[in-house]
Amino acid sequence: MVLAAGGWPGWWTVVWVTLAMVGARTCAMATNRVVDRWIDAANPRTAGRHLPRGLLGVGQMRLLAVGGAALLLVAAGMLNSLCLALSPLALVFLVGYSYTKRFTWTSHWILGFTDGIAAAGGWIAVTGRFEPPALVLWLALTVWIAGFDIVYACQDVGFDRARGLHSVPARFGVPAALGVARVNHVLTAAALALLGAMMDLGAVYWIGWLAVVALLVYEHSLVRPGDLSRLDVAFFNVNGYIAVIVLVAVLGGLWL
Repeated sequence: MVLAAGGWPGWWTVVWVTLAMVGARTCAMATNRVVDRWIDAANPRTAGRHLPRGLLGVGQMRLLAVGGAALLLVAAGMLNSLCLALSPLALVFLVGYSYTKRFTWTSHWILGFTDGIAAAGGWIAVTGRFEPPALVLWLALTVWIAGFDIVYACQDVGFDRARGLHSVPARFGVPAALGVARVNHVLTAAALALLGAMMDLGAVYWIGWLAVVALLVYEHSLVRPGDLSRLDVAFFNVNGYIAVIVLVAVLGGLWL
């Protein structure tokens, strides 16, 4: 939003984009829990989730997913005609991603592409059209998320193989998967560098970019093929910091 606007995009856009994001994520996460409820129940790592434990019902989660989808459509309609026209296609990816690990190990990149829709959505919410920087940011999100999702999937290799589920670690092994994840994060850094050059974001952005690169290196130092004990720190903590740093760097690059 702020990149497309060259600064503050206005409260109307901020509110409706935020509501669209909340609706989209709610729909996707609720759908994922319903679709994967039998898998979650069988996996010791996820057996404590709400549906396997009976704390929530399938009907409740489906209603939540429908409510999220409706919120996305309403918010998109309040933004502009292109957002509204494309929102059903976004929903196809948001709902369809949950099925992909049943038939392809490329599911990590499909997840990244799906989350990357947010970049295009934020951009066209402001401009009403696609433009190259939005596509570069979309690429950055795709490979960033695919990279850390591959790392996260390393902990379920045995389970995935036994259940016939597809992932890069299950297909190629943990050492190769960690190598693929590193390549994705090199591409992430490259895409963010290209974005900074395209938008002429200045020194503050590049300081943030260096911090992101350092955190990506640190993330991969936390996990080894024979030692995944610090995987949660790499997955949740480090990537949370990266997200905030990118936002702050963009804001600083635009305003300072």
